[in-house]
Amino acid sequence: MRDKPPDAAGLVKSPLTAARAQVLRYSVLGLGILYGFSHQRTITATQKSAEAQREYQHKQQLINKAKEAYAKSKQPAASSTAAASGGESPLLLSVSLACLASERVD
Repeated sequence: MRDKPPDAAGLVKSPLTAARAQVLRYSVLGLGILYGFSHQRTITATQKSAEAQREYQHKQQLINKAKEAYAKSKQPAASSTAAASGGESPLLLSVSLACLASERVD
C-alpha cells in the first residue's frame, strides 16, 4: 500500500477528509444564507412596524387638530362690545341706559 506524502502542515490528506471539508464548508455556507435571510426579514419587519407607528401618530395628531378646530368653531363667539361691557349683551346695555336716561329726565 502506498502512503500519500504529507502536506505543508505535515498532515496526510485523504479523499474522505477532503469530502468532509467540502460538506462542512457548504453546510456552513447554507446556514449563513439562511441566517442572513432570517435576519433581513426581521430588520424589514421592524422597519415596517416603525413606519406604521409613525403613520399612526401622524394621523392621531391630525385627528386631534381637527377636534380642536371643531371645538373652537362650536364655541359661541364673544363680541367685542360684550367683552367691553363686562360680558353683558349690547341690547341689555342699551335698555339699561335708556331706563337710566328716562329716570333722570323725570
